[in-house]
Amino acid sequence: MNALLDDFLIRATLAGIGVALAAAPLGCFIVWRRMAYFGDATAHAAILGVALALAFNLSIMLGTLVMALAMALSVSALSGRGRAMDTLLGVLSHSALAAGLVAVSLLQGVRLDLSAYLFGDILAVGRADLAVIWGGALLVMGLIWARWSGLLTATLSADLATAAGIDPRREQLILTLALAVVVAVAIKVVGVLLIAALLIIPAAAARSFARTPEAMALIATSIGAGAAVLGMILAYHFDTPAGPSIVCVAAVAFGASALADLVRRAA
Repeated sequence: MNALLDDFLIRATLAGIGVALAAAPLGCFIVWRRMAYFGDATAHAAILGVALALAFNLSIMLGTLVMALAMALSVSALSGRGRAMDTLLGVLSHSALAAGLVAVSLLQGVRLDLSAYLFGDILAVGRADLAVIWGGALLVMGLIWARWSGLLTATLSADLATAAGIDPRREQLILTLALAVVVAVAIKVVGVLLIAALLIIPAAAARSFARTPEAMALIATSIGAGAAVLGMILAYHFDTPAGPSIVCVAAVAFGASALADLVRRAA
């Protein structure tokens, strides 16, 4: 096992699979709740977290986790207060990304490969990074498994959840926490600009093939993990960026699912 982990391609592939295992089932709830922009805004805030972590000499993981969580909580608190949700998310998403880029440029004496945080640098994943990614993935999967019934009921109907003794706000908070963790662990794999894609595309691709919510989560996880493996193979053979290659494979899977859906409807 130690010898396998010495190979950077093996580490990168395992990192991609770890992120996919956490992002895909969580992405199902984002798709069901129509919260695509929510994931985008949370991911974009991570760049500001990187800047703050470097400014105060803190862990990058901690900085991105704190800022992603702060953004997610802010959006949750502001939603439903008189402004269109898509407008609010668009403003916060792009403002957070711009503020992060400006903050990074103002850092003195810090050399930073910004593209690695924007588009990911999965090939640079080390053993410690791998442990953090899989630790975060297991935490997210544990949260989703433990709260599956409550999350699903609250997603279907807040009134139904309340009638069943489930607090919709608590379930929203759990979903928010899980999203922040995924963003924090995925930033090194696919970068902030592609995190939302890895959350949404496998779940959207799985929708056409699933008949139950549980099946959709399992199929989305399979698509995400498969995209990570195939994307790494294609990146190795064609010398393309690894993170975007993974997302492109997931996008092809979505295209195939959409085509299958059209054929099924036409039949």
